[in-house]
Amino acid sequence: MRRLFGSVRARATLGATLVVAVALVAAGVAVLLSLRSNLSGQAGTQAERTAREVAAELAAGKSYAQLSLDGDDRPVQVVTEDGTLVAASEDLERISGTGSDAVRPRAAATPGAGQTAPEDTEDTEDTDDADDKAGDATDDKNGEGGLDAGEIDEDTDFSDGAATVDGDTGDYRFAAVHVDTGDRGTLTVYAGAPLSAEHSAVRTALTSMLIGFPLLLGVVAGVTWLVTRRALRPVEGIRREMAAITASEDLARRVPEPDTHDEVARLARTTNATLAALEASVARQRRFVADASHELRSPIASLRTQLEVGVAHPGLLDVPGAVEDTVRLQQLAADLLLLARLDAGERRGDTRVDLGALAREGATGRAGVTVEAAEGVEVAGSRGQLERVLANLLDNARRHAREAVSVTVRREGGRAVLEVADDGDGVPEGERERVFERFVRLDAARSRDDGGAGLGLAIARDVAVRHGGTLTVRDAPTGGALFELRLPSV
Repeated sequence: MRRLFGSVRARATLGATLVVAVALVAAGVAVLLSLRSNLSGQAGTQAERTAREVAAELAAGKSYAQLSLDGDDRPVQVVTEDGTLVAASEDLERISGTGSDAVRPRAAATPGAGQTAPEDTEDTEDTDDADDKAGDATDDKNGEGGLDAGEIDEDTDFSDGAATVDGDTGDYRFAAVHVDTGDRGTLTVYAGAPLSAEHSAVRTALTSMLIGFPLLLGVVAGVTWLVTRRALRPVEGIRREMAAITASEDLARRVPEPDTHDEVARLARTTNATLAALEASVARQRRFVADASHELRSPIASLRTQLEVGVAHPGLLDVPGAVEDTVRLQQLAADLLLLARLDAGERRGDTRVDLGALAREGATGRAGVTVEAAEGVEVAGSRGQLERVLANLLDNARRHAREAVSVTVRREGGRAVLEVADDGDGVPEGERERVFERFVRLDAARSRDDGGAGLGLAIARDVAVRHGGTLTVRDAPTGGALFELRLPSV
């Protein structure tokens, strides 16, 4: 079960089915309530029509015996103010829900003109309590103001109850209408309309819903399952291809991209972009390892050769050369360690650094380097990393300069600008981005190389980018190369 509902398709199908089920139940309840209300209202209208017809006959002065009480198996009662039943449908055998439970009329307490004796005078002691309740209800209805002689009350009271007419028992909607007959006082006419049509319609609708809703939910579940499977088919293709790429370690492979414009297509494109970036990163790491191995091999081999010669012939040991190779190894190891820390996401820090002071300190002891720095040009970052950037730029400029190197620090808008220019041959325009790649040295530089491994400018740009800045190169006014570092100032 857990495995089944661990599927997106199963969860989507279950969710859609539950939503539709809740909507269908809510709609079904609303329909049943509305149907019941409408049919009950129709029954009430029919009952009110019958009650008002009888009330009109009473207002016209007809005697109880002349009333139209027997028709369409609708129970009718006429009750006096004191709750006495004075007229009722002939076939009425039992009734509840009206002002009186009595079904056989008896003489009113004060019969008026035109009133005839009731046909049945059997004992009705068992209905006295109900008659008293009806009299109380009638008193409450007509206690204030009352009606004029021959007037029928405009308001109608409704109630639900049951009645047995000619042996048939059923539920009824009763309407109560008050009429003032003058000499006979105020009478209340109760007339009922059967609710069998309402019950039948509600039962039919409920049965249809109980049969139709499960079928509809089955259709919804089936359609959702099929649609979801079709929609997720490209995702399964992406998953299989990614599993194959993981197993084969072939980063040159790509996942299939659906010919659509939906989320799955965007996922495929993003996945391929990620694979391309990963492939480029792995290739870059492999080149880095290969280049680092090559750069380390030369000084290590040279140092080993000198030490072996020194062991065999102590007088021929080139100590300055051994020291130079050792220093070169130390610098290369430091550069590699810094690059590893930068690639690992080392935080730059938030120390306030004065670029002008940093430039003056970095130029101290370097022949041919001049500094022109404005005061108060500060940036936030790692002082050690920024010192390394300046040192690498100065080493690169000194290596390629003929005579002079100049350092300029200024504020330009919201940026701090540091420029290092030399009077050498400059950097060809087509190589100005390539010089910032790792282990890249131009041919002209190789002939003049004094130990650089081609990591200085790459480190400088990485540090600049991590400080929110840029490092670019262009032609210097003196004809050489001008490296421009721009950082957010504080």
